[in-house]
Amino acid sequence: MNQQHTFELAVPIQSFDHVIGTSHAPVTIVEYGDFECPNCKQAAPAVKLLLERFGGRARFVFRHFPLEEVHPHALAAAQAAECAGGQGRFWEMHDLLFANQDHLKVNQLHGYAERLQLDMARYTAEMDDQVYLQRIREHQDGARRSGVRATPTFFVNGRLQDVSFGMRALFDAVEAALQHHK
Repeated sequence: MNQQHTFELAVPIQSFDHVIGTSHAPVTIVEYGDFECPNCKQAAPAVKLLLERFGGRARFVFRHFPLEEVHPHALAAAQAAECAGGQGRFWEMHDLLFANQDHLKVNQLHGYAERLQLDMARYTAEMDDQVYLQRIREHQDGARRSGVRATPTFFVNGRLQDVSFGMRALFDAVEAALQHHK
């Protein structure tokens, strides 16, 4: 039996996904990430470089896969990012959370929301009511159905891309997808 199972992205890009780049870009990169994961933090600058390098030809989608068993603050951080996203500030919160990865307690998340000048009454109500918990659970479910077991996990045009030996593999996969697109 062939052990080389190719994992595919189970959930297509949705209108409410957090996306950088144009919808008509020939290459779409999806990351399932965790704000408390050191490897995700390390990957974030590489993703920014990748988007600069392939500007207009690649778009990036971030989805949540908080590893709650090992990262006790990851779920709350994901919820804070979604609350910021509800106010049009997802990517600013995304960057703040990775920049302050060792400081993701609820009161610290509140401080980042204040720093982004979010509507704090709305932010607090949404955090208290866990308004975005269902969306995060849907991301986790979609990730599991796509074969995701760890973070960060990347898909390039719907196909799982192994980055366990470094982010260079992601650049190469995007390059190959663009060559294939021509």
